[in-house]
Amino acid sequence: MTAPSDESGSANADRDDWDSETYDGSHSFVYEYGADVVDLLDPEPGERILDLGCGTGHLTDRIADAGADVVGVDQSEEMIETARETYEHRFVQADARDFGRADLGIDAGPADPFDAVFSNAALHWIDDQDAVLDSVVDVLAPGGRFVAELGGHGNVSAIVAAVAAELEERGYEPPIDPWYFPTVGEHATTLEAHGFEVRYARLFDRPTELDEGDDGLAAWLGMFGDRLFGSVPEAERPDVVAGVEDRLRDELYDADANAWTADYRRLRFVAVLE
Repeated sequence: MTAPSDESGSANADRDDWDSETYDGSHSFVYEYGADVVDLLDPEPGERILDLGCGTGHLTDRIADAGADVVGVDQSEEMIETARETYEHRFVQADARDFGRADLGIDAGPADPFDAVFSNAALHWIDDQDAVLDSVVDVLAPGGRFVAELGGHGNVSAIVAAVAAELEERGYEPPIDPWYFPTVGEHATTLEAHGFEVRYARLFDRPTELDEGDDGLAAWLGMFGDRLFGSVPEAERPDVVAGVEDRLRDELYDADANAWTADYRRLRFVAVLE
């Protein structure tokens, strides 16, 4: 993922501390759900495709299985190292807000730009979408497509509200929202400002069962939501997380299945560079 760059030059832009082993072992739903986004991309043999925020490379490999020539990019050094150890594709460590053809081994001229840029579950970690799109435009061929999924408006709103309520009750500072979760209109406007024509955009609910059973919500908060607890001393976080679990248990926990379900909302889009 290209950051938890997290979701701002403020809260998210500087984060590259992903634990790739935990990511693959306890949060595999991230790339498993991304298979549908690869289907939306519909890669063809011989196409040159950039996987932006590739994480540990599982979807990069899926794109390559279609016969495409694919390059994976991620800000996290650990994610890139794991991807290189697992797959033989080309993986590059780079910041999604500031990369160009030279970083990817492409000539500075017009030769061999990418036919498509793909991204799954990465863009919502980046506050400066204009910078990301400048980078995408730099490497994408005219008529090329940008196909992605990110968290959409209202994503994990129940979880964030429960964290905020628990912090307030305990006298901590309110959480800093680390993510970019846009509406369709907000993101389409940004894409269009950078020369894209939005061909498809959809915001939808996608309740997502978390791994790790009864510990699933705590594991999710530790991996993806730790920035919400910035005002809480590390030693006190387990008690705060337990309080958040109590607030959400009736709504998001299925005791029979021993599983937590996060209230995900996703935004998918296909945009073509004019």
